[in-house]
Amino acid sequence: MKVTPWEKVKLARMSVRPTGLDYIEGLLDDFIELHGDRYYGDDPAIVGGIASFNGIPITVIAQQKGRNTKENIRRNFSMPHPEGYRKALRLMKQAEKFHRPIICFIDTPGAFCGIGAEERGQGEAIATNLADMMVLKTPIISIVISEGGSGGALALGVADRVYMLENSIYSILSPEGFASILYKDSSKAEKAANDMKLTANDLLELGVIDGIIPEPAGGAHNNPMEIIDRVRSIIEKDIKELIGLPEEELLIKRYEKFRMM
Repeated sequence: MKVTPWEKVKLARMSVRPTGLDYIEGLLDDFIELHGDRYYGDDPAIVGGIASFNGIPITVIAQQKGRNTKENIRRNFSMPHPEGYRKALRLMKQAEKFHRPIICFIDTPGAFCGIGAEERGQGEAIATNLADMMVLKTPIISIVISEGGSGGALALGVADRVYMLENSIYSILSPEGFASILYKDSSKAEKAANDMKLTANDLLELGVIDGIIPEPAGGAHNNPMEIIDRVRSIIEKDIKELIGLPEEELLIKRYEKFRMM
């Protein structure tokens, strides 16, 4: 039976879906988490560090949701502050220095839009990530594992390969926000989801992503190890291809990829 866009929104938001840390634990060895942006503080909404993937040293960055209210409050419901994006960029530049590929797991309803975040330069932090990721001289693979909302998701999405899980979503903002702005009625979120072209199939057709990772029947949460194995296969294939490219060719291909959108 065909799953509607609104049903995929609800699937993407399920608290039982595997989180960024689940993928880190299932895919990587010897993960060492690194903290702080060296300007303001640490942001638990973004987890990052160094690890090993099939013996290859890599840098991993993940937006992290909680399983319950207490965890979600600690992780700010996976809505990063500017220090989270600056931490992510610090780790990316460290990866470039030591020639480590970067793997990003995207899962956020959007960047936090509170007063403190705006005072500390939320828009600038996101824009800097977009610009600097475009010219990082190391391979980048980004995977939308659940929600990919607005600039908060794009700040980790400028990559050589971008994938979405089958029941994930990737959009300019939430369906509720879209409905509030366009229809002046947030209760029309289901209609908005149908109009926004936010599903993996839509975005593959539009050329925004490079591929769709199929989920087990009913969603990734029904068989986490199966989806982790499928993600592993994708990363194995792409890392081998991308690390073999000269730096100049890697950058040209990344530029051309986003220039065509």
